Amino acid sequence: MTVIDPDTQAAWVPEAEPEDDVDDMPLSTRLSIADTLTLGNAICGFMAVYFTTTGVLMPHLTGNDDGGMARNSAATAVMLMLLASVFDLFDGLVARKLRSSAMGAELDNLSDLISFGLAPAYFVVVWGVVAEGAHQKVSAMAAVVLLLSVVLRLARFSCVPMRDGIFQGMPSPFGALTVVSVVLLELPFIPTLLAIVGVAWLMVSRVEYPKPRGRLAVAMLSWIVLSMGLLCAWAFDAPGGELLLQTGCALQLVLGAVIPLFATARRVNTFRDNRREARAAAQS
Repeated sequence: MTVIDPDTQAAWVPEAEPEDDVDDMPLSTRLSIADTLTLGNAICGFMAVYFTTTGVLMPHLTGNDDGGMARNSAATAVMLMLLASVFDLFDGLVARKLRSSAMGAELDNLSDLISFGLAPAYFVVVWGVVAEGAHQKVSAMAAVVLLLSVVLRLARFSCVPMRDGIFQGMPSPFGALTVVSVVLLELPFIPTLLAIVGVAWLMVSRVEYPKPRGRLAVAMLSWIVLSMGLLCAWAFDAPGGELLLQTGCALQLVLGAVIPLFATARRVNTFRDNRREARAAAQS
């Protein structure tokens, strides 16, 4: 309908009403089962920060650190990071089997940033405060490097297409658990610092890591459950618990160092094979 404005004598046509998008909103905001697991990942990361603060940092600052409470809280924080990695493992499996909402990829990146970026980086900061012989400012810088490496890795994962079944750079859950293992080993400050920076570099590197599928996923889940058991033995001061924990942390560190070596050796062998085939083709 056209209406004449008496002041301007200009024709006025009412604007077309926007299409009703209400029906589309629930579809894009409805959470799937996979998204619920992803949110569980984020909750575990936040609670890891909480236990690190209330059970390790605050007792140290107030002079109420009796050793046992700090050990239990540190073990709880690490177990929550391990549980977050379980949620991260299963949300991908569930999403492939069932479905994921339109927010699935964004939720996964944000949750990973909390659990495998913020939580381990904060763990490193607190280690720099409470550990003997550690330097707070240098530890904080190492934590910033770790956090930025996770941010860059997650951003690259969202933007750069990868070959099926392959991660480029150390996966952030594996990197977070390796960093925590380095801290729990209680090595001297400089080796610990170098190991943390080395893990940060591996996360943004081009080293290829296999995705946890099939038997590898089962092996990863078994390793997580075993690690939780070692943490419980250490937290409750079981006989040999500290030695078992140090052994588990050392194995985690060895895995973090060996996988890149195997990946590098495989790339070198592939490069050599390609050169041989090229030479054979040129000679023929």
